Amino acid sequence: MPRNIWIVILIFFVFFIISFLTNILGPIIPDIIDSFKLSIGFAGFLPFAFFIAYGIMSIPAGILLEKYSAKPLMLAAFFMAFGGAFMFALFPTFTVAMFSLFSIGIGMAILQVVINPLLRQAGGEEHFAFNSVLAQLFFGAASFISPLLYSYLVQNLHSSNTSAPIELFNTLVSPDLKWVSLYWVFAATALVAAIIIQLVKFPKVELKEDEKIDTGAAFKDLLGNRIVLLFFLGIFSYVGTEQGVANWTSKFLQTYHSVDPSTTGATVISYFWGLLTIGCLLGLVLLKLLDSRTVLVIFSGGAILSLAAALFGPTQVALLAFPLTGFFASVMWSIIVSLALNSVRQHHGTFAGILCTGIAGGAVVPLIVGGIAELTGLKVAMLFLFIPLGYIFSIGIWARPLIKNATIKHFSELFKPSQV
Repeated sequence: MPRNIWIVILIFFVFFIISFLTNILGPIIPDIIDSFKLSIGFAGFLPFAFFIAYGIMSIPAGILLEKYSAKPLMLAAFFMAFGGAFMFALFPTFTVAMFSLFSIGIGMAILQVVINPLLRQAGGEEHFAFNSVLAQLFFGAASFISPLLYSYLVQNLHSSNTSAPIELFNTLVSPDLKWVSLYWVFAATALVAAIIIQLVKFPKVELKEDEKIDTGAAFKDLLGNRIVLLFFLGIFSYVGTEQGVANWTSKFLQTYHSVDPSTTGATVISYFWGLLTIGCLLGLVLLKLLDSRTVLVIFSGGAILSLAAALFGPTQVALLAFPLTGFFASVMWSIIVSLALNSVRQHHGTFAGILCTGIAGGAVVPLIVGGIAELTGLKVAMLFLFIPLGYIFSIGIWARPLIKNATIKHFSELFKPSQV
């Protein structure tokens, strides 16, 4: 199909929105706990409600993409997100929050499945790797910005600031629920995105064989493969660790270091996502120099040391070490996925769908941390995160991919004169 730069730009915008809506939970969890008088254990159900939607919807979304085109699925996804955000903005209670987050999660899961094949076609297969990295930069930028927007709104609502947007939010949210203003922003963003999607003419997404999901024999064959289950646990562990750190950092800093979650706490989370994005760029360079398994061992080891420093160090160390954990987590997703897909000979589309259900780790691990915190305190509870991190570290040791990542050394060997 002809290349379409406008569709590519639109996909980058969608990546931005996905991240903008997904990664705000961490900064606002302390406010949610205070506003709804929740125990720390109950607060763990908030990320659970959001990320369990990925586990439920990833494979069905892939099947729907084969039957319907990208446009109606993207419209459905954004209307799910709009409905969830708007419902909670109008009725900010804990029960509604659970339904709202699940609805938004369903929408984001659908978008994640749809936009990658669309990006491959609209941008061209030969540019897919580059465009995928560029999309991740948009994803990271939104994760960096959303906590700062939260901090700005909380500090300026019902204050001396009389700008038109602030005055509008003053009429929509009460002084004791300033953070709910974010969900008005989310609702408006999702609605605008749906309108733009409706106006744009989309190409038909033609899935390659290795992008299709087969729930029949291929699915059973993969589930019977021990390597498939081990890599599923790898994705489960990565997303669980990422969200476990991001969701509980602000509350940890508030509890043990008396840090204001709406200012310094939000900034730390912003830097966490910012450094995670920067780490992706460094990871690209290292993957041209070193075997991906070596890079995974180095970065997961760095994440373990950084998290330990964050949990046991003084305030200034914690403020630096939590974002640094994000930096070291940056390459884990891409390396685990590539090692996984390069470890089986066929059924890559179905395998990718199984891996995507591992995103449900973002639901389970923060919930476990919250449950342990209810019994022992948050510092002891966050020690649980060393278990999934240790598992990720082990992948770099036991993984035996059929195809290794190409390095500069590998390329140079191609141009050596042949030995006769």
